Amino acid sequence: MTDESVESASPAALVQVKLRPRKAQPFFGRHPWVRDSGIDKVLGKVQDGDAVELISDKDRFIAYGVINRNSHLRVRLYSWDQDAPLNDAFWRSRLERAIQMRRQLGMLREDSGCRIVYSEADGLSGLVVEYFAGHLVMQVTSLGMFKRLDQIVAILGDLLQPKSISLRGEAGILKLEGLEIEPRLVSGELPESPIEIVENDLRYEVDLSEGQKTGFYLDQRDNRRVAASYMPAGSKVLDVFCYSGGFALNAAKHANIAHVHGVDGSGPAISAAQRNAERNGLDNASFEKADCFDYLKARVDAGDQFDAIILDPPKFTKSRRTIDEALKAYFHINRHATKLLRPGGILVTCSCSGNVSREEFLMMMMGVSQKTGRDLRMLEQRGAAPDHPVSATCLESEYLKCFIASVG
Repeated sequence: MTDESVESASPAALVQVKLRPRKAQPFFGRHPWVRDSGIDKVLGKVQDGDAVELISDKDRFIAYGVINRNSHLRVRLYSWDQDAPLNDAFWRSRLERAIQMRRQLGMLREDSGCRIVYSEADGLSGLVVEYFAGHLVMQVTSLGMFKRLDQIVAILGDLLQPKSISLRGEAGILKLEGLEIEPRLVSGELPESPIEIVENDLRYEVDLSEGQKTGFYLDQRDNRRVAASYMPAGSKVLDVFCYSGGFALNAAKHANIAHVHGVDGSGPAISAAQRNAERNGLDNASFEKADCFDYLKARVDAGDQFDAIILDPPKFTKSRRTIDEALKAYFHINRHATKLLRPGGILVTCSCSGNVSREEFLMMMMGVSQKTGRDLRMLEQRGAAPDHPVSATCLESEYLKCFIASVG
């Protein structure tokens, strides 16, 4: 370790992690991430992935967490109750609470898809679990959760009796955690073909063995439906970075549009979007595989015009170090989209880059308005669906921005 010293502690005591002076306030305030720079010393020998007790520089108890010296997030905190250590009963109570909230929201249906565990927002940092018509897909992004995988799987199996539980990881985050996870089935049986879920009265296929991250982007559920309500009657709509057709198909079904054309760089995604359109009997939607940046520029050069455009790109940055490049990419696609819209057109523009703040995105859009000479009036500023809640003590759990604008 470079910035921590190790001192002996009583073998009977839980190993303590002691903070440097004036570093404790965020963690008394229940923020779950203790970075390496805030730690003074570790009072005892500990293995990465073990539970530890976080204390202030004045030896005051703060919380129980899990240590990983391979990560800049040196300790992830889970329990601020000294009488609630990180045992099986604790993990069960957290999972029960998360699942119960989705039940109260009416999202756990036989044919639904929803996120039932959202990491820090559910007090389970490093764990995401999504539900697809009785199947569960887990995404583990911390060593602590990985070492407790069997425990978590057993609890989920007991609480939900899922048809299957699959495991996924995210390469960049796993590297930071010093982890290697191969996607695999951990319990039950996977169906031989894609399953079907229903969202906003639309049927979608979900391939549990493939797909990006956990198989389907559930966070835009409400935004897709609301965006469709803004589409002018008889309009010509363009959906860029359309993936499996979520925004496009909502526009095709729920708005009285003439036609929507979806574009994505992924061949499998476009094939899935086409099948989803056929599955729902929508003949006013078409899809095309193309580089989205090149496609937008080509449409501008051709002088094309649209009544509504949707931009829902993948994450452009995973770090604050590359935020300038990300903002340039957002500026590029939004400038082209703005040029392509007729006066009075609707722009739906999104960012799932958590490192790009809402304010930074709005400043970028101000630049688009200035450079194009077009008035952009923000009609709605939206976030993720309620099964992706935001923790009041970990605002980093807010990542999705969705703006609906009228373009003058």
